[in-house]
Amino acid sequence: MNILIVTQYFWPEDFRVNELALGLKRKGHAVTVLTGIPNYPGGSFFEGYGIFRKREEDFNGIKVLRVPLVSRGRSKGFRLVLNYFSFALFGSLLGPLYCGGRYDAIFVFEISPVTVCLPAILLKKIKKAPIFLWVLDLWPENLSATGAVSSPLILSLVGRMVKFIYSQCDKILVSSKGFIGQVSGLGFPPGDILYFPNWAEEAYGRAPDKTGLAGLGPMPAGFKVVFAGNIGAAQSFETILGAAERLKGTADIQWLIAGDGRMAGWVRDQIKSRALDGCVHMLGRHPQETIVALFGAADALLVTLRRNPVFALTVPGKIQSYLACGKPVVAALDGEGGRLIEEAGAGIACPAEDPGALAAAVLALHGMSPEARGEMGAKGRKFCEANFTRAALLDRLDVWLRDFAKKYNASDDLRSPEHAKPQK
Repeated sequence: MNILIVTQYFWPEDFRVNELALGLKRKGHAVTVLTGIPNYPGGSFFEGYGIFRKREEDFNGIKVLRVPLVSRGRSKGFRLVLNYFSFALFGSLLGPLYCGGRYDAIFVFEISPVTVCLPAILLKKIKKAPIFLWVLDLWPENLSATGAVSSPLILSLVGRMVKFIYSQCDKILVSSKGFIGQVSGLGFPPGDILYFPNWAEEAYGRAPDKTGLAGLGPMPAGFKVVFAGNIGAAQSFETILGAAERLKGTADIQWLIAGDGRMAGWVRDQIKSRALDGCVHMLGRHPQETIVALFGAADALLVTLRRNPVFALTVPGKIQSYLACGKPVVAALDGEGGRLIEEAGAGIACPAEDPGALAAAVLALHGMSPEARGEMGAKGRKFCEANFTRAALLDRLDVWLRDFAKKYNASDDLRSPEHAKPQK
């Protein structure tokens, strides 16, 4: 098959869509990627890239076509809006010119923003190819939950846009079972909604190379609780800092935060003002091999989200990576994510935005024997191997793509716009 992937983010940016593209190529498909200029998460174009530079690249045999966009900057306000809509605009204007030939399917990687699907809709009309949309963030719910948008009018307009986008897709893949009700609530046929969770990257399932810790400098002694990923409003760092304050001086507990994001400066200021320098450590952003080594040195891995109905439906992608490492997980979040940790027997889940409950959960793990924590980690790894391996999930996607593309190409009815209209 000839597959076009439409995604605002792609290599050298670090997202699972990179592995998805490589996995589809290994299955014998010809893969082309329509994407933007890499600038996440730092906000400026990566070195060597620009509006007129590296417009076409080769990524391990995958053709990568880049359209111009406005960089994210500090990921706030109007600049971020420009970043989102500039990709949608230039992807729609230039995508049909860049993407020559015929495609059997168009796959859209929809981590915010949902506007990434707009160029794919236009290309669907031109190329007569079905759209598979992988929803990892719910809009407009995500905008409201993170505090990015509070205007009821704007949220209503975004909701209408989302309903239109969904109506133009042929299959919608959801990363959490909790998303199914939200997507079908916008009129999309439930039978065309497919559960497709994040997978654990293979690197996290291997024994860590301790030499990878060299880039982090001296590690603090004590019980190490590690958070890795985006440092943003959704992750509720107030909860983490509140728990650290409660445990400061009561045990040898160290909180290690690896990553970057728009709240990183605020977190650093809070560590200083709350005198948490001795137990909360900002490690910055590091390559995957360093993070794998850091997880190997951890006693527990931490995932947090704000308290919000949409976040209760979400399973953060880092959970699968955590499970693969074979370390116990502390999950300070509501709903699907916490349920998954408890179902796996892989750690302790507690309510979102409750610093006292998080402190109690970390203290409980601290009080366990290494053998008991090891048993938790082993259960998590086993659960991950049974449910979240990349090979199995890509096998599933491969079948869906081949089967539906065959039916789509054989049937005039499926090509008709009537097929994509939402149910009344």
